[in-house]
Order: sequence, then structure tokens, then C-alpha cells
Amino acid sequence: QTEYCILAIGHSARDTLYMLKNRGINLTKKTFAVGFRIEHKQEYINECQYGKNYSKLLPPAEYKINVRTKQKRGVFTFCMCPGGVVVPASSEQGYLAINGMSYNKRNLENANSAVLVNVEPSDLEEDVMSGIEFQRKIEKKAFELGGGKYKAPVQLATDYIKGIKTTKLLDVKPSYSIGYTLTDLNGILPPILNESLKEGLVQLNKKINNFSKKGAILTGVESRSSSPVRINRDKDSFNCNIKGLIPCGEGAGYAGGIMTAAVDGIKCAEKVMEDIKNAI
Repeated sequence: QTEYCILAIGHSARDTLYMLKNRGINLTKKTFAVGFRIEHKQEYINECQYGKNYSKLLPPAEYKINVRTKQKRGVFTFCMCPGGVVVPASSEQGYLAINGMSYNKRNLENANSAVLVNVEPSDLEEDVMSGIEFQRKIEKKAFELGGGKYKAPVQLATDYIKGIKTTKLLDVKPSYSIGYTLTDLNGILPPILNESLKEGLVQLNKKINNFSKKGAILTGVESRSSSPVRINRDKDSFNCNIKGLIPCGEGAGYAGGIMTAAVDGIKCAEKVMEDIKNAI
């Protein structure tokens, strides 16, 4: 037994979220985002950000860009990895999810980032866990499109926008180490999200020249950018509907990345220390 339990489970702890629901913990749906990883040559990103005559002494260039579509959806890049790789992030058998990372030197050939479109609670069924089941649905499709064995489905960004299957890549080669299958990623997301993501990719060309052209490739599917569920907590005590149980970070729906999750962890710890001090 304990008087306080900080519940920092991460946004992929689906079994824990179902357990909490079944035990009467109050949960709500929240906005989250899904999409793909986009890869370019890092050298190309350097030239776009620094200019063609940039100094080789400069660090690998980064970017963070966003647009709003005609359907009023946000399309944005997330977790940009300069000189990095696309990596597997699956947590359930027969489902495919990917992520991105950079090693310390950031000196590999490709740059990658997630390019995502918002999914609103109104897009989903009423059940509070419908966002998790939506994630599973698109991860299952990605697994099947990749041909099984956790190979990733890959497509030229220009072909995705046109809605045609990719049969040959250009200069950018996928960094995903398990292997890949050339396909049409339009088969993963529902039409309304495909439409918004395509529009967003075209608009992003105005932020970085030829962002969705020049051989850029998309790899699917990025489905874990944030939790589709929030564990409700009191704004003052930080407790959920069980006293002493404090939801924290991304998995609880109170953060949207590494830094914000860390900050929320500090806030939760400070709240527990404050309560203990007041009880003395």
C-alpha cells in the first residue's frame, strides 16, 4: 500500500489504460495525431535551411513546420531527427508502428520527422477507448501493407499525393532497418485524413522548398505521437477519482513530448511534496 502513486505509464500502455477503465478510473477522449515519417537527404535539408554555400562546420539542420488545411485540421512535423533513422516502435504482435531517432553525432545520410494530421474526438466512435482502437486499426493495415514480418510500407511523397503506388524510389533510400515494401500508403488512413495530410504536404512546400518533392519518401505508420486518452485529474490536487493516484505525463494525456512530459513529472512530484509538507 502507498499514500501516493504517480502513474507515468507512457502513451503506449494500452493494457494499463484498459485496466484503469475497467476499475472505474475516469477517462476522456482527446485530440491526437497520426501520419507517416518523411525522409530527405540531410544534405538537402542543410541547403534548404542554411543556403547552398553553408559552412560544413554548422550542425545538421533541423526544422519544425506546420500548416492549417481547408478542413481546419492541423498538419505539422514532429520529433525531427537530423542525420537519423526511422525505427520500429510496435508494441503488439501483428501491428506496425514506427518512430524516429538520431544518434549522438547526427551524422547519418537521412533526415526524418513525423508529418502528422490531427484526429479529433468527434472523428471517432463514442467509446472512450475508440482512439486506441483506431490506432490499432491503422497499425494493422500498415503491417499488412508492409507484407508482414514488420517490414514498413514506403511510398514517394509525390505518389502518395497523387494516389498511385510507388514502384521505384529516387535518391532517398529508407533508413528503416528491418526492410520495406513499396506500396500506396493511401490504404492506411481514412479518406478524410488522407485528404488533409495531402493538402498539408503540398502547403509545407511553401515552408521548406520542395518539402514533399525531390525524392522525399514516406514510411508508415506514425501512430504514437501522443495519447488518444486522458486520465482525468483534479486541477488542484492532481488526483484522479481515486485519492492518491496521480496521472502524469504523455500516457495520462498531460504532455505532448519528452520535455513537456518531464515538466509534468516535476509538477506532480512537487504536488506530492506539498501535500506531505502540509500534513506534517
